Amino acid sequence: MNVLTELKEGLGISWGAIRANKMRSVLTTLGIVIGIVTVTLMASAIQGLDRAFLKNISFIGTDVLYVSRFNWFIDSEEEWRKVQKRRPITAAQARALEKHLTLARAVVPEVDAGLPIYYKKRRSDSVRVVGTTDQFVYTSSTAVALGRFLSPLEAEGGRPVCVIGSEVATNLFRREPPLGNRVRIGGQSFEVIGVLEKQGRFLGLVSLDNQVIIPLKQFMMAFWSNPDCQIRVKVAELAQLDDAKEEVRSAMRVVRRLAPKDPDDFAINQQDQFVKMFHKLGGTIAAVGLFVTGLSLFVGGIGIMNIMFVSVAERTREIGIRKAIGAKRRTILLQFLIEAACICLMGGTLALGLAWLLILVVQKFLPAALSPSIVGLALLVSLVTGVVSGFLPAWRAALMNPVDALRNE
Repeated sequence: MNVLTELKEGLGISWGAIRANKMRSVLTTLGIVIGIVTVTLMASAIQGLDRAFLKNISFIGTDVLYVSRFNWFIDSEEEWRKVQKRRPITAAQARALEKHLTLARAVVPEVDAGLPIYYKKRRSDSVRVVGTTDQFVYTSSTAVALGRFLSPLEAEGGRPVCVIGSEVATNLFRREPPLGNRVRIGGQSFEVIGVLEKQGRFLGLVSLDNQVIIPLKQFMMAFWSNPDCQIRVKVAELAQLDDAKEEVRSAMRVVRRLAPKDPDDFAINQQDQFVKMFHKLGGTIAAVGLFVTGLSLFVGGIGIMNIMFVSVAERTREIGIRKAIGAKRRTILLQFLIEAACICLMGGTLALGLAWLLILVVQKFLPAALSPSIVGLALLVSLVTGVVSGFLPAWRAALMNPVDALRNE
């Protein structure tokens, strides 16, 4: 008898045993159901959050470096105090940096402030007013939905024009076309020349549409004469990102006139820092979830092991008859392993159905999705749990002496 025939025969016998003890089989799977539902929900939530997070931070750009006085993530109070003592980065330093770089496609100074914006009697509060240049569009995922962006002449000449976000356009221009109209920012009047496409919220917290972009020179004349700038550096080739980062660092040290032994008094931030932080947090959540899942599966596995021992004891005479007519140890072992695996796969399938219903509810609050890879993982965990839990009872059955087994009543 070959292995395929043994598997087919074992599957038939196992299915018959499960059907003969329906209630016991269903109760046995409860622990597995809880464990698989847990692992499925956890994996779905982490995968959904990962996708949503990467989509949220896509506006930062994988090939854009952000040169700033501040680090995006500060680990200690001591480091925070050191950062506070750093000199501001000026617009002149941004222009000087551009002359030193060879691996950059665009170098864009950027400065912002939260200000109210007025149009006639309407007002939009806490708007992020960004002062920058015409190359800003190259360093961001920002696209113009209506009108146009700043031209080089407008950026250099400081003409009072602006490009507004979709949220600002909705708040101020409810039934009027925004293009050509003038808004007031502080005491300065700006002509609206464009409206940005809707971008949504960053991590669900900060609106990316509640902003207005104006020429940097206008910003410096109207609001802040010597601002602390952030510099966006768009790398010409993504493959050269590390080389470009080192070039930016060297150039900034020259521009900032730092001595060779002086530490950097600036930070070079990038999207990768957010990704590492998220994965670190996700790893912690996954570890906790894995511990809870492991406990559930352990309890379920113990239950299956005990039931399989009972099943072996009940069918001792059957095992003796099969061995007496020539069944090998491997055949008996496979029979009970298949039975344990089938019970767990039934539990895993039931758990996937429950998890799918729960995910439909969770999707209203969190970005979760039941992908084919997660379904495969859940079924694989079910199968492995069944094989591991059923091995000792199956091994005990395989080692039975046929004479002693036949004497069993």
